[in-house]
Formats: sequence, C-alpha cells, structure tokens
Amino acid sequence: MDYQWMKTFIVAAETLNFRKASEKLLLSQPSVTVHIRLLEEQLGTKLFDRVNNRVTLTDAGKVFYPEAVRLTNDVDASVHRMHSFSQGYRRNWTIAISPLMAETILPYFLRAFIERHKDIEISIRIEESETIEQLVDNGDVHLGISALDATFKNIESIHMYEDPILFITPTDQYDEESGPPIDLTDVLRNHYLLTHHHPVFWDDLLFKLNKQIPGIRTMKVTQAHIAKRFIQERLGVSFLPHSIVRRELIEGKLMQPHFNLFNLPTVSTYIIVKKKGELEEEFIDQIARYYFG
Repeated sequence: MDYQWMKTFIVAAETLNFRKASEKLLLSQPSVTVHIRLLEEQLGTKLFDRVNNRVTLTDAGKVFYPEAVRLTNDVDASVHRMHSFSQGYRRNWTIAISPLMAETILPYFLRAFIERHKDIEISIRIEESETIEQLVDNGDVHLGISALDATFKNIESIHMYEDPILFITPTDQYDEESGPPIDLTDVLRNHYLLTHHHPVFWDDLLFKLNKQIPGIRTMKVTQAHIAKRFIQERLGVSFLPHSIVRRELIEGKLMQPHFNLFNLPTVSTYIIVKKKGELEEEFIDQIARYYFG
C-alpha cells in the first residue's frame, strides 16, 4: 500500500477539505484526488462521500483512519531508526524533563552526559511535571526529572536537591551600599506578581502574602524562564528558585531584596524512574554528584 496515498488520506480525513489538504501536503488538488481514488481502488471501498462540494468520511473511511495513522507511524519510526543507525546510533534513550528543570540542568549536566554516549540517540522531551510520572509509567520515556514527587507504587522517586525560593525584582539604579532600603510592601503593591510557574508552592505563598498585603495584583505566567525574562523587562516581580536565577543575580541582571515578611519555602527536584538499567544507573549517579546551587 502506497505510503504517500495514506498520508494524503490522513490529512484529507483531518481537514475534510481537499483544497486545504493539498495546501498542507504541498500537492496540487488533482493529485490529492488521484491519491484518494487509487487508495479507494486498492481497498475496494469508498473512503469519502462527496455531496454538494462537502466531503465527509464514509463508515469505511472512519474505520480505516486509525489504521492508516498506525501504518504511517510505523513506517516513519522505521525510517527514523535507519537514519539513526546510519549516523552511528545503536539505541535510543528518552528522558522527560520539566521546563523549569530544563532551564537549570540541560545547559550544564546533559552536555557532558551526551558526549560520553555518542552511540546512543538521546531524546529530550520537555513536559510539565504533572505528566512526567505517567510518561515513565507508560514506558514512553526511560526516566523523568520532575518538580513533583512520585505517587505511583511501581515508580521510584529519587530526591536530587533542594532549591530555596527567592524574592526577585528588576534591578534599580543604586548599588548595594548606597541604595536606600527596599520597602517590600511598596514593591509588591506597585508591581504585578508573576505567579504559578511552579507546581508546588504558589497557593500557600499567595495565601500568606494576601494576609500581609491585601490587594496584590497577580499575573499567571506558567513558565519560569518567561517569568524571569518578564522581570528583567520590568513587567513584574516574582518568587523563583535560586537555581534558575543564580547566574542573573551574579551578573547583576536581577535583584534579590531581603524578604522578611515570612519564611520562604524550598522546592525539591526528583528523578522519576520505573526500570533502572545501566544507563539509568549511570545518569542517576552522575547527576547526584552535580552541584546545582
């Protein structure tokens, strides 16, 4: 069965419009029609009904659609495996990592790990912490790095490190010695507070803040690296893990005023794994030795 005919059928089934399908496939509309007709002839059944310029899937088309997706995915996976083999890769290994962890870990630790395993095709999936444990349990990834502890009985959770939460603001025109004291209440009342870029601490922290300073204006920014950039652009202030702002604080691109309204929390990072082979054991051992402070 011709691969291109099935790809054409899949796009046509998803758009129910041969013109739109031709645009997505970069084919002429007559070519789309020919592919569908040839596929119908090979299958011995109609896949589409065409009435008054409207296209709908027949019952046979609805049955064939998931089969076509599965068949083309299998072909794509086989082609990918052969390309990987020709590039010297002899196996693949996939990890899922939360956006926050990707911001702090990927540029440092993973580079060295990948260099030691040039025969392995290492794939990185950026996923929210809430989904990583399920991906590990399903076998979609070999290992996960998450801001959330595991909850499944058959999943092992390995604590990596604690990260203190810091109050972070844009820089001002003063240096540390000559600048006047920073009024936390004034800062929080006169800036948007960028929230919910971490899955653990925000509800409790906002409850405590609102008891101290009612009426704080908040803005949800669900990615920590975006919150960090917004602070640099003077769009707000926030509470961020130390590891994600360490470099910017050293370089003077962000500021950490002393926060004394209440004790700020710490957050943890976990390795989530189901089956520990040699590669997983090495990854865990090496990352345990790395300093993320």
